[in-house]
Amino acid sequence: MDWLTDNKIPVGRTAKVAFDWLKDNGAGFFDWLSLVLEAMIDGILWLLQTPHPFVIIALFVALTWVLQRRWQPCLLIVLGFMFILNQGYWEETTESLTLVLSSCVVCMAVGVPIGIAAAHRPKLYSWMSPILDLMQTLPTFVYLIPAIVFFGIGMVPGLIATVIFVLPAPIRLTHLGISSTPQPLLEAAEAFGATPSQVLWKVELPSAFPQIMAGLNQTIMLSLSMVVIAALVGASGLGVPVVRALNSVNTSLGFESGIIIVVVAIMLDRMLRVTRK
Repeated sequence: MDWLTDNKIPVGRTAKVAFDWLKDNGAGFFDWLSLVLEAMIDGILWLLQTPHPFVIIALFVALTWVLQRRWQPCLLIVLGFMFILNQGYWEETTESLTLVLSSCVVCMAVGVPIGIAAAHRPKLYSWMSPILDLMQTLPTFVYLIPAIVFFGIGMVPGLIATVIFVLPAPIRLTHLGISSTPQPLLEAAEAFGATPSQVLWKVELPSAFPQIMAGLNQTIMLSLSMVVIAALVGASGLGVPVVRALNSVNTSLGFESGIIIVVVAIMLDRMLRVTRK
């Protein structure tokens, strides 16, 4: 078998050469991108941490009521946030919510247009599909290496790793929604002389809205699942006490922070459960 290993395909070496080239030739772009993402993160974090916690809780309850029009999810949001305050994890929770909201902004802004383009161009989607599979199946720890190389340590590399892992969800679900638009609706719109842009905005997007919002739900849930991994590259939030508990074998701290992550996940899921109807 030596002949086979002696002729090893240079996967790792090729990846290193590519990353070194990007680092040397794209330093200006990565610095600019880091500044933009850091400004967005700081802005969201300021909005969540500056007001009194009860103000943020009231805003989340109001948003839940607008989305659901039922008092039970609103009560769940109140109880969830009160439990977080009781456990003393408000700051960490707002930091994790900042990471989640930032990834939602980036993923939906990038994923929805790509999903629309892929739905209109089947060959493009067939070409993209293996790349999306790779993004979802490649171990997430691998994303941390280029994130650290290009962006250093902090919230930005955590956000980049999260976006790479989460981005396929809104792309796939947007593609599903647009491509599943009933053909009679499209034929009726074309018969009335609708332009392609009118068909998109007045027929396809309204028809695909449930799938797009399901993509938003999945984006939030997958982003929240990355908080612990993002903490390994210096991202603040609920992942930090989990990593600290793992390093010190602190069962109490680990279960406390772990339960808080579960509570936040349940709260966010119930807020968006209406979009699945």
